Formats: sequence, structure tokens, C-alpha cells
Amino acid sequence: MMTAAVVALPGSMSPLGATPQDGGTNFALASRADAVHLCLFDGGGDGNSNGNGAETRIELTEYDAGVWHGFVPGVGPGQAYGYRLSGPYDPGRGLRYNHAKLLVDPYARAISGEVRFGPEVYGYHADHPDTAPSGLDSAGHMPRSLVVDPAFAWNDQSRPWFDYSDTVIYEVHVKGFTATHPDVPEAIRGTYAGLGHEAALAHLVGLGVTTVELLPVHHNVPESFLPRRGLTNYWGYNTIGYFAPHAGYSAAVRAGQPGGQVAEFKAMVEALHNAGLEVVLDVVFNHTAEGDHLGPTLCHRGIDNAAYYRLDPADRRHYLDTTGCGNSLNVADPFALQMVMDALRYWLIEMRVDGFRFDLAPTLAREQGGFDRLAAFFDLVAQDPVVSQAKLIAEPWDVGQSDSYEIGRFPPLWREWNGRYRDTMRDFWRGHEGMLSEFATRFAGSSDLYGRRGRRPTASVNLITAHDGFTLADLVSYNTKHNEANEDDNRDGADDNRSWNCGVEGPTHDETILTLRGRQQRALLATLLLSFGVPMLLGGDELGRTQHGNNNAYCHDSPLTWFDWTNVDEALLAFTRRLIALRRTHPVFRRRRFLHGIDWRNLRWYTPAGQIVTGEQWADRHARAVAIYLDGADEPDRAADGSPLIDDDFLILVNAWWEPLDFLLPPTRPGQAWYTEIDTFDLTGDASNGKFSAGDRITAGPRSLVVLHGPLPS
Repeated sequence: MMTAAVVALPGSMSPLGATPQDGGTNFALASRADAVHLCLFDGGGDGNSNGNGAETRIELTEYDAGVWHGFVPGVGPGQAYGYRLSGPYDPGRGLRYNHAKLLVDPYARAISGEVRFGPEVYGYHADHPDTAPSGLDSAGHMPRSLVVDPAFAWNDQSRPWFDYSDTVIYEVHVKGFTATHPDVPEAIRGTYAGLGHEAALAHLVGLGVTTVELLPVHHNVPESFLPRRGLTNYWGYNTIGYFAPHAGYSAAVRAGQPGGQVAEFKAMVEALHNAGLEVVLDVVFNHTAEGDHLGPTLCHRGIDNAAYYRLDPADRRHYLDTTGCGNSLNVADPFALQMVMDALRYWLIEMRVDGFRFDLAPTLAREQGGFDRLAAFFDLVAQDPVVSQAKLIAEPWDVGQSDSYEIGRFPPLWREWNGRYRDTMRDFWRGHEGMLSEFATRFAGSSDLYGRRGRRPTASVNLITAHDGFTLADLVSYNTKHNEANEDDNRDGADDNRSWNCGVEGPTHDETILTLRGRQQRALLATLLLSFGVPMLLGGDELGRTQHGNNNAYCHDSPLTWFDWTNVDEALLAFTRRLIALRRTHPVFRRRRFLHGIDWRNLRWYTPAGQIVTGEQWADRHARAVAIYLDGADEPDRAADGSPLIDDDFLILVNAWWEPLDFLLPPTRPGQAWYTEIDTFDLTGDASNGKFSAGDRITAGPRSLVVLHGPLPS
């Protein structure tokens, strides 16, 4: 280590982070510490080099409005750096400063290297964690922050934008999508460049989705116990750098170009945009990778523990944890709240993404503990001219509070993952009693959750499966989770999966069971893509992807979680494409307003006998079938530009019984002719070309859904 002979010039307190300028770089860090040293490193900043790069420390002496800052001449893009902060180590007061710990800049635009877990990265003395700091220097075990040149030659093409009613979301992991893709060059498989490759884009465009939702791409580190097991945090819900694309997904970094992940990420976004696809990021602003009070000191804990984390007022040594991950971000503090808002604007403006899905979103609205729809975070989002225009999707639950399940309670700008939809559709199609009324409510957009406060059916992001839980193929193949490979004695992961193995647990050669599983998958997919709301498809479900019964595969960066492009269910893929095309072609499935039962002529529910469903029939616990009439022309919906969305009519016959069921076609439009568009009972989803009229009988196969198309008279 060397102490710099040059003193930093005053510089500016804004913007926070490292900002290259003419002649040098401005550094600004928000902290209430007593002193701050900027640490510059030689050798490209590889934190895995055991600290071989020489360290130069420069004291920042300027302090304004809670920000330490300085301008360092001669420093430019590519420079590796970190911070050391001085102040009290007094956990009882919530203070955990320790000058021996090298810290990542919370505003770093790129991060190089990995955390090497050992006693060096912990801020406390192992024998006296509440009173004594650790004197072990952590520099040789820490990644480096990098100064980044933000320049990028964006083309002038306009970015795609889809109204929520037209949106079809595809949730996918950057690495897993192309890790084994045979048509993606090996050097870029599993990277941002791989996702932007023409072969990857061809699958997404051919599938027909509009919006790619990426599992976390912020720089993250695994929990310390995982490397000891030979595992990692593959999903990435363990953020340490909210402004930095994760280096592990970068072909440029893989090729020895630290910092190259920034331009590579931008190129990926540009490629997706040019293909007509939106990009939404799954963001984790509810907790960080530093864990509980016994976790490592990597960044926020050592910079300003009380500002960034919610502390237990009864014992400020400990954190209030509503995430299940050891800590919760303190959005009631200006430092933490500014970091969240600055990060959102950065990704929208500089990285040009189109929106966000917020993991465990209620935590962001817990200023005084309880969930508050009037929280400062919601106010700032609504008032921000950039963030308010982005797609905003909440996971509307967190953990550890009496009010943890906040579905339906988010402000009007927000859309929500609808867990009620997921549970209902799983139960309905596996044959549970008393689900018909609930099925109808969820299919029609969940008006009980979103019909108030000016919200629309598109407030509901409908899902059957997601990264967390069974894949679609596993949902119909396993009754219980099989997480033994996680090395936690199969205790992790959800136990209530609402799944059904169709008669045999796991793999089988029984053709009868395999056929039934295929029908169950098609019925679930058809339900998802024809329901009112915003459908979200788990990436790989269209291919028949399996995780062999593991419903919590967060720790596996392996073929278990990667897409298997050599074993694709081609029939299921073709069927999924047809469903998405049907939805995108016909606005009757993309309603922008609620339709309420028999009060509206353009949404009617019929019994298999062709009669309007009554209240008594809705309450029948044994009812498992219904016909749904969608009138596309009567009182037409409106497009975003106000034009009428006049469409054909559709009649959907839903049979969740385990036996075939005859439906008497009800009278709808005079002289209406019906043609079979989709029949999920058929193996490939191919439909017959028969012509039907009111009064005819159509047999819906067991556990199947039939879509009849009624073209309007010319």
C-alpha cells in the first residue's frame, strides 16, 4: 500500500459514484463516516489476484450534505478502486465502520473479481462480534469497483413499447437461456452477447412474446455457505452492485476485458430492441448480499450501516428482516432511497431498459414497519418523469410480517404478480372441488383484486409458473419437491406446490401418463394465454424444460437449470406459438377494462347444458366445467389510441372433469357459425375444420379446453 503524494482536488458532490471527466475522475460517496480514503489499484483491478495490485490511498477531504467527494487528476476509465472508511465500530448504536475493510462503491458502474470468503471479509472479531472490529485487511479477498466510460454508439431506432394489454412476458435467465444453445457461438454462450445473438432472438421472436424479463443482472455474490458446498447463487437474488451489470454474464470479461460488461449489456439491449422486444429487469432492492449482522462487510454495511439497513429499534446490533435474507434496505433513509431511485433512472436512461419487476416489493414500502401505499418510494416513483413511464411490476409479498401478502394493494401505476391466479389455475386443473367461481374470477382479470382504485385487468400479471418453483413440465410430473441436490436435506423450497404427477412420481415410460401430462400442460398454457391480464411465461416451459422435481434450483449453475436445446418438445413449442399468435391477433383476449358477468353481453358464462350459469351453480362444489362466450363486436373495447377494437366472437369450452363432457352450444349472435380453433385434448393442438351452430353438441375431452372461433358476418 502507498499513501498518495497527490491530494484530491475538491471536485463535486454530484453525481455519486465515479464519473470520468476531462483530465481525471470525480469520486463522490454518501456516508456519515468520520473519514474516507479512496483506494486506487494497479493491475486492472482483479480481486482474485490476492491483492497483488499496488494500492494507493487518497483521502477525500471535502464533505458536503453527507457526501464525501474529490477529483483525482489522471484517473480515467478502467481504473480499479474501492473505499476504506473510518468511524466508530459500535454495533449497539448501529455503527460498523472498519478501516481494514475494502468496500465496493455502491454506485460502481462495473465490478471486477469475486469475493473470496474467509475471516478477512468480516468486519467483526470472531470472538467478540459485538464489541471488537476485525483488524484483518480484506483487500486481497474483495472485488474492485471500476471507472467506466459511459460512451456507446446507440443507433437511432426507436425503442419498442407495448401497452400492458398487448404485453406477453417471457421470464428468463441470461446465462441459462443460451448456455448450451448449439446455434450460439461457444465463446458467447451464457452471456449478454449470447442473448443478443440472432439465434436467441429468433426463438423469442418466433415464439411471439413481446417482453423479456431478465432474472437479476445486477452484480451479485453468493451466500458464503454455497461455495463450501460447491454451489452458487445462480438466480442472482443477492445484489452487491445496483448500478453494475453482473460480470459473470459477460463474454468480454470472460475474454479478459474487465469492465466490458457495460458495453456488452447495452449491445444486448439494442439487439433485443431492434428485434421488437422490450427488456424488463428483475431487481432486488429489498436486501443486499451482506446478510444478517454476522454477514460479511462488502459495501453498504461498512459505508453507512444505519442508513442502508433497517435496524431493530430494540437492539440495533440486529436487523429487521422482512426478506428472509438477513437484512432489509432502509428506504426510510435518504441515502438508501436516493440510491434506489438513482439506480432506476440509470438503467432506464443510460442502459435503456424498459422497466422493472421488483422482488419482494412490499419491503420498499415499509418505512415504519407496516406496508404503506403512501410510502415515500411510491410517491417518488409516481412523480419521477422517467421512472413513472417505465413498466413497473411488483412481487406483492415479502416475509416475516402480519401484512406480508399485499396483492391488490399497490398504487395504480403498478402491475402485480398474481399469486392468487397461479394457485387457482393449478388447483382447478388438477381437479380440486369448489374452484369454478374462483376460476372465472381469475380468468376475467381478478376484478375482486384490481377492480377498485381505477385499476384495470392489466394490473394482474398472470402466471402459472416462475423461476421460483416447479417448471411447467415438473408441475404435472411431481407431487412433492425433490431438492436433495441443494444439500439442505430437502427442507428448502415450498411444500405447497399444488402440483399433480398424473399417477407416477417423476420420469415414466407409461404412454398413458405421458399423454395426460401433455394435456395438462396444454390446458394450463391455454388458460394462461387466453385470460384477461398480462400473461407471463416461464422461459423454457414452451420447450418442456425440467429441473427433475427441484422447485428451488437457485443454487445450481449447471445443466439442471440451463435450457436443454437438444431435447425440445417440438409439439408443445408449436402449440405455445399458436396460442400466443391467437392472443396477439385477437383483441377480445386483451381486454383493457373489466367485464362483469351477465351484466355485459360481451362476456357470458354458460353451463355445459347451454344455460346461463346461476349463483347456485357457481357455488356448486362439484362443478368443473363452463363455457365462456366472448363477444368481440358488442360494446367493443378501445385501443390505447381510442380506436374501437372490433373482433370476432369466441366460445371457450372448459372441462376439468376426468371424463369427456358434451357441451350444448348456446344461442349467441343470430346465425353464428363456430369453427374449432384449438383443442388442448389433441396431442399437437391441431383443430378440426368442422362447422357448428347453436344447438349443436361438441364433446370436450377430459381435462381439456376447446376454443371455438366465430367469425363476424361480412
